[in-house]
Amino acid sequence: MKIVRLDDAKHEVSPHVSGRVYSGGSVRAEVWKLAEEAPASILYNGASFAVMMVTPSDLEDFAVGFSITEGIAASADEIGSIRIAEAADGFLVNIEVNAGALERAEGRRRTLTGRSGCGICGAQSLDAVMKPLAQVAGKRPETNAVLKAFELMPSMQPMNLDNRSTHAAAYCDLSGKVELVREDIGRHNALDKLAGALAREGRDASGGFILMSSRCSVELIQKAAALRAPLIASVSAPSALALRLAQEAGMGVAAKTRDGLMLFDSFGDKTK
Repeated sequence: MKIVRLDDAKHEVSPHVSGRVYSGGSVRAEVWKLAEEAPASILYNGASFAVMMVTPSDLEDFAVGFSITEGIAASADEIGSIRIAEAADGFLVNIEVNAGALERAEGRRRTLTGRSGCGICGAQSLDAVMKPLAQVAGKRPETNAVLKAFELMPSMQPMNLDNRSTHAAAYCDLSGKVELVREDIGRHNALDKLAGALAREGRDASGGFILMSSRCSVELIQKAAALRAPLIASVSAPSALALRLAQEAGMGVAAKTRDGLMLFDSFGDKTK
């Protein structure tokens, strides 16, 4: 895969902004770094596919991961090249794919901007949104391993330490070691970047699990299934639909609690 980056000056990911903090009757001046977001126009073989709002870091990983988790490319091998260029206040990301991948892209083209808070904005049909998920298999981690990963991840989020607002997606091995982290203002973008980073190394998430600093939504389950993750753990509970989709795919779901970890079982009758 050939990657060409045409922009010389990258956007500042965390611009500095001054302000005042009011606390306990006192006022102090402070300078914060804010998370940047910029529109990235995604093209396949020169044809517009979607505009996504992203944090402009690791865009190469984002391009690869987005292609895989959206079901356009089966693997990084189906991507011939990626060209990234600055344009106005954002970026153009042109991804060259083979004929089969291009046909899949035509069926999932979007008409609206994908906001940083939503990974499926602008899809043109319900079928495109609720596509069948890949079945996942593999050993799931022990509870202590997931809790260990939750403890480790905050120190491995340098961007969030600066700007207090970016999400992180991490790939962890079965012992709870955090092997790879990617950050973005959008939780689904962070997972796409993680997917791309793994794919560029020639692997997926089937040998470990995925950890998210956000809530677990439908699009995260869809993307985690594309990565063959046996389990996804997040800092808050999934939606009911997200859990149903995960269970249909054979994926485990966990959420952090104040004093431990919630591992979700199958849906059952309401408690009387």
